[in-house]
Amino acid sequence: MSQALKTITPISQSREINWITVIFLAIFHAGAAAAPFYFEWKSVAVMALLYWITIGWGIGMGYHRLHTHRSYVVPKWIEYLFAICGTMTLEGGPIFWVATHRIHHQNSDLEGDPHSPRDGKWWSHIGWIIFGESKHNKTELLARYTPDLAKDPFYRWLNTWHFLPVAVSSILIWYFGGFSMFLWAVCMRIVLGLHSTWFVNSASHIWGKRRFDIRDDSTNSWWVAIVTFGEGWHNNHHAHPNSARHGLAWYEFDLTWLQIRFLQLMGLASKVKVATVDMESSLARKVA
Repeated sequence: MSQALKTITPISQSREINWITVIFLAIFHAGAAAAPFYFEWKSVAVMALLYWITIGWGIGMGYHRLHTHRSYVVPKWIEYLFAICGTMTLEGGPIFWVATHRIHHQNSDLEGDPHSPRDGKWWSHIGWIIFGESKHNKTELLARYTPDLAKDPFYRWLNTWHFLPVAVSSILIWYFGGFSMFLWAVCMRIVLGLHSTWFVNSASHIWGKRRFDIRDDSTNSWWVAIVTFGEGWHNNHHAHPNSARHGLAWYEFDLTWLQIRFLQLMGLASKVKVATVDMESSLARKVA
């Protein structure tokens, strides 16, 4: 990895443990482990709802298909809403997340990929978080990969203060819902969401089927697609990165795509780009 790339990559490999990250991950994992001992159906229901909003809206519809790949267009207030939902996953601010993912596509499974299984299965799943030299708030360095976001004052602010939505919501959930709801709707939700998203980086580059013969190791994984609302159809996505639809076959269930399609039918989404199973070109066509 070149020195220039090390300077600007959101996560650079390091032999030193990122203790701040490890401490927070340990706290949330401990809370998730304790959650079953404080089981309440109401808490589980709230967790499921917030999981859908933060992973389905925040990551799938927002950080990934909208902010990173611009596969469709929505009013600015919806863009901002999805970005706030994305910060609730504890995966960093929008500029950091988008820069990381764009670099992943640029160097997928090659030197410079922040989380390739070719550097180790453990590294691709969580090692890059634990041992990575994080540049979450280095907006100026990351702007090279996110000029569209970096020029927006709201995204710059949210990238710096990305932890605030999680902190404020956690306090409110504990205050109004009690300790059980905090363990489920905050700790368990965040831990499940983190590992589900990380499975896209790891499992979906190791196990699964490949419809498109492309240069990287991406695969289509049905079980990763289930826990991420459609993000597991990763080979389809890498073949057609600008497509708002990842599940291209009728049997590839993609809830995120259905939600985008709903926004389109409601007149809230436009310029929606969609690939099809039989497309040989890597360019997605637009839905009329």
